[in-house]
Amino acid sequence: MSTETGSPASPRRRLFVLLPLLVFLGLAGLFLSPLLSGRDESEIPSALIGLAAPQTSLSPLEGSNLPGLDSKSFAGKVTLVNVFASWCAPCREEHPVLLALSQDKRFKLAALNYKDEPANARRFLGDLGNPYQAIGVDPAGRAAIDWGVYGVPETFVIGKDGKIAYKHVGPLTPESARDLLLPQIEKALAASG
Repeated sequence: MSTETGSPASPRRRLFVLLPLLVFLGLAGLFLSPLLSGRDESEIPSALIGLAAPQTSLSPLEGSNLPGLDSKSFAGKVTLVNVFASWCAPCREEHPVLLALSQDKRFKLAALNYKDEPANARRFLGDLGNPYQAIGVDPAGRAAIDWGVYGVPETFVIGKDGKIAYKHVGPLTPESARDLLLPQIEKALAASG
């Protein structure tokens, strides 16, 4: 009864040993490829880009003396629609950028107030300043669903033709406003529609 100690492993046994390594390498490649692609993972694509803005008719923020958000008002002018809430910390961070943008009279800055208490929204704007020319209230978040909102804050550029030209997810910073948002606004202003 002699056994060969140096005999090569059977092909089945070799596959069994290599299988976990192959699975690991496959999964590592799958998870590593998006990181190495150079694509900005914070940029979330919107299926609504190039389509007409959703039909929206939201009541005004009570006590604000501003009109509500109505998609019919988008025709013929460039409009920024900012989705905000008083309970949203990033909304507070981006607010100075919105105040600066509101100084540019070439476009209208409107708001969709998302799942907020009217008194809290008024207090938020009273404390930080009101950059908006219209504020529509979306207490249940139904309009935000139509707009494809992932979370607050988000900002949409609506062209003169009433179509969504750009969507920025997350808080605007001076850099993102300058490098991403303003070029999209310029394009929308230059387009006929």
